[in-house]
Amino acid sequence: MTTTLPRADAVVGDQPDRRERVRRPLRGRRLPLSETLKQMRRRWQLYLLLLPPVAYAVVFLYWPLYGLQVAFKDFNILLGITGSPWAGLAYVQQFFESYQFWPVLKNTVILSFYELLALFPLPIILAVLLNAARSSKFRRGVQMITYAPHFISTVVVVGIISMMFSPDGGIVNQVIGLFGPAPIDFLSESTWRHTFVWSGAWQTLGYSAIIYIAALAGIDPALHEAARVDGAGIVRRIWHIDLPGIMPVMITLLVLNMGSILSVGFEKVLLMQNPLNLGVSEVIDTYAYRVAFVASLPQYSFAAAIGLFKSIVALGMILLANWLARRVAKQSLF
Repeated sequence: MTTTLPRADAVVGDQPDRRERVRRPLRGRRLPLSETLKQMRRRWQLYLLLLPPVAYAVVFLYWPLYGLQVAFKDFNILLGITGSPWAGLAYVQQFFESYQFWPVLKNTVILSFYELLALFPLPIILAVLLNAARSSKFRRGVQMITYAPHFISTVVVVGIISMMFSPDGGIVNQVIGLFGPAPIDFLSESTWRHTFVWSGAWQTLGYSAIIYIAALAGIDPALHEAARVDGAGIVRRIWHIDLPGIMPVMITLLVLNMGSILSVGFEKVLLMQNPLNLGVSEVIDTYAYRVAFVASLPQYSFAAAIGLFKSIVALGMILLANWLARRVAKQSLF
């Protein structure tokens, strides 16, 4: 009687790897609570580092959602949120029908898109140029000089702007006066947007470039060496290696920036406002602030309705930007 043995390749090909047999059941199985607690005790340092951002998100991002109902109530500070009577969509409708709705919305959108177009590409350009610089001392010096203004208080920045660009003795107007033209009021209605945006570029340029510099550091140097051997110059290497390498970071930050399209920096806008530029500087945030805290008769529900409108628009812009990024660049945030 003869016995036919299976071929070696059949044995190897038909039977799954032992490691695969062990791993497959574990993929869809949840760890028991005791095992999870044991893992948390073993890595308690990581969970301790996670605690501050989680606490910040809960206290300042999720807990305030409870107050959104103020937008749908006739809020009375003596009755509180739960005791105030419901008003439905009355305050939302009041905002849409207000004579300030379109001017405030137009100012906010124009200023936001101006900031996005001016400030989004500048950190990328700075990061690429610093990455291409050969001298490490020069690179570190430029980084320190450019991101230091980020740590200056907004109040101090506005004070510097007021002193330097003042039409009465400001250093900028003194230099302009040497060439003959009359002094320029940079905080007037015609030039306020330019002063706001480009002073913001000076303040945030270096700090915003840090994340792109970190992304460029993660690109494999062998790609640049191979391109250099093939005769590619610095411009072609930036275009074909650096920019595609940081494209996921660019898409992520662009989507997040689109979510804050109606948030233009409340503190700086408020501090730079004056009666001469209110026609272009009154944005949604400052308008809600005046309605709630400056008006002779505070309207907290009306201000909450304005904030709710801004949040809904921000959510819609995030979804739209993410959809466009997925369709055009084949990459998205979610």
